[in-house]
Amino acid sequence: MGIRVVKTALAALAALYTATYMGLEPPLSAGLLAILGVEVTRMKGIKSALARFAASVLGLFFASILFALFGFHLWTVSLFILIAFPLLSRVYLKDGIVTSAVIVFHIYAKGEVTAALIGNEIMLLLTGLGWATVINLLYMPKEDKRLDELRHLTEQKFGEMFEQMAKTLRNPALVWNGEELLEAGDAIEEGLRRADVKMENRLWGQDMSTLRYWQTYFEMRRQQMDSIQLMLVQLSFVYEKLPHGELVAELFDHLAHDVKSDVYEGNVERSLSELEARFRGMDLPATREEFEIRAALLHVMQELDRCLAIAKRWKKHKTRQTVMIHEQSL
Repeated sequence: MGIRVVKTALAALAALYTATYMGLEPPLSAGLLAILGVEVTRMKGIKSALARFAASVLGLFFASILFALFGFHLWTVSLFILIAFPLLSRVYLKDGIVTSAVIVFHIYAKGEVTAALIGNEIMLLLTGLGWATVINLLYMPKEDKRLDELRHLTEQKFGEMFEQMAKTLRNPALVWNGEELLEAGDAIEEGLRRADVKMENRLWGQDMSTLRYWQTYFEMRRQQMDSIQLMLVQLSFVYEKLPHGELVAELFDHLAHDVKSDVYEGNVERSLSELEARFRGMDLPATREEFEIRAALLHVMQELDRCLAIAKRWKKHKTRQTVMIHEQSL
């Protein structure tokens, strides 16, 4: 049984007891409104409650006018739906369409529009949506543990991919199914989704830089995944083993270890710059095949340089014996 189900049950129970104690009619509607108001995040719960309340009040206003003008007929309810629902959607209150309909149907069932009845409906809204908001604010499950697991999984898969790329350069005949690529992609997307949930569950007064860390981290990994995919495309053109490939493979060996570090040390970046300078001093290719392979390796190195640049912008840097998170837009 999920925590949202438990929260929904508590909100409905509290709303039912409150509505009964206050003499609201029908009290079951408060429980229904509470069920509709429970959401997956704090911010979404607050926005949803405000949207539902505003939509219900507007719907109550339009319905009262229609019932006063045309009477309490079934076709009047249909007319209300034709007018109110598109209007609520246009003013970005479509989340409140259902709650608005619940309130309007109460008015229709009573067959009259009075100040006391309107006050009763407003109190039902405040009771049901109010308890849903309170329960939403009181507790939300923590995402940190799962986010940390996804981070370690992503880094593990990145390391395995770099190891496989090094093996491919040393043995071009090696067959790799690429499952690590898919697993890393899934972990990154789940991490971004959970990071958004954590941000929407923030409490007032929390440090925003700390909350944005997970969004920053997984966005950095997503961008690096694009570079890795381009590197894999170029590696498919390396169909023979060359000494140049062995040198690039050593870079991937180092990167497979460095990818798990919180601190950007720049060792692979320096080695890559030295290797590029070393390549420029080597003899030109003797055959067309060697030219094609070395061109592919050059593209791999260029893409690797872009991958490292992403990490340099986004990862943590160690300064004055502390680790600070640097966030920089693209």
